[in-house]
Amino acid sequence: MNQALRRAWPAGGGCLLLWSIASAVQAAGAAAQDKPADYPVRPIRIIVSSVAGGGLDIISRAVAQMLTDRWTQTAVVDNRPGGGTVVATELAAKSAADGYTLFAGTDTLNILGVTKRVPFDVRKAFDPIVPLTQQPYILIVQPGLPAKSVKELIAYSQKQALRFGSSGIGTIGHLGMERLAALSKGKFEHVPYKGGAASILGMLVGEIHMYPGLLLSAGSSIRSGKMRALACLGLKRIPAMPDMPTVAEQGFPGFKIVNSYNLYAPAGTPRAITAALNRVVAEFVASPKVAQRLISEGSQPPDTRMTPDEFKTFTLREYDEVEQQVNSLKVKLF
Repeated sequence: MNQALRRAWPAGGGCLLLWSIASAVQAAGAAAQDKPADYPVRPIRIIVSSVAGGGLDIISRAVAQMLTDRWTQTAVVDNRPGGGTVVATELAAKSAADGYTLFAGTDTLNILGVTKRVPFDVRKAFDPIVPLTQQPYILIVQPGLPAKSVKELIAYSQKQALRFGSSGIGTIGHLGMERLAALSKGKFEHVPYKGGAASILGMLVGEIHMYPGLLLSAGSSIRSGKMRALACLGLKRIPAMPDMPTVAEQGFPGFKIVNSYNLYAPAGTPRAITAALNRVVAEFVASPKVAQRLISEGSQPPDTRMTPDEFKTFTLREYDEVEQQVNSLKVKLF
């Protein structure tokens, strides 16, 4: 597993080099044929619900560069972190539905909607455009923890409570680990942090026993042996770590903790614009160079291409699933 990880993830932080390839994926054919004739005529803003440098920010900047190159009109990223993505979500929802403000968000959007942390129905506030990529979480544990599998981890936690970290209350990782605790009857105690970097630091200094993290941010600590990857939390194994089984394979069928990065527009944005964005962005993330780079960093490009209508149907199903999970758990999510 470690050799495969080293080959796929060069030392020095491959994420910083990730989107030097963005400008290399240029438009094939005449750009005028893949968008409305009168769009865009001014800069496009992509509101991003995370800080600069994270996975969502990186893929959003790649998309912005691609749009700039392809349509010869500037597209810029506007990072608006804060409030557990509430700040960016509310700003994007209130923006004009004219195609010049887009929103790059995550599956946390569903949690915000289900827990009523924003004063509107997120299902009606946005038009889903296209999925960008999916980040399956990895269950990371302290290297000295006497558990080499999920089964052993659960058995150990039934004797001694284990602390798990997350990027904050009500996040994807928090909800997922609470669900695993409920399914397994394990004794898990939640320790919320302000972001993934703080959670990793908490692992390194011994404040928590485990953490649902991303290969993108935890890879160097795993390679160095400061943390140990116990299981993939997606429904399928990560190509960069093919020997690491999923939690679903270890006794919990259907269980997953994944975070999708998606592109949305304020509700009511002209269909011709969202359709054009869907085509060029889907083509970009599916291109061989981009897809391979995503895979090497622990991400998973979309399995299939979806139209905006198909993607909306998919997001509504995901919302219903989150709602069912939240309603079944007796935990504070905000």
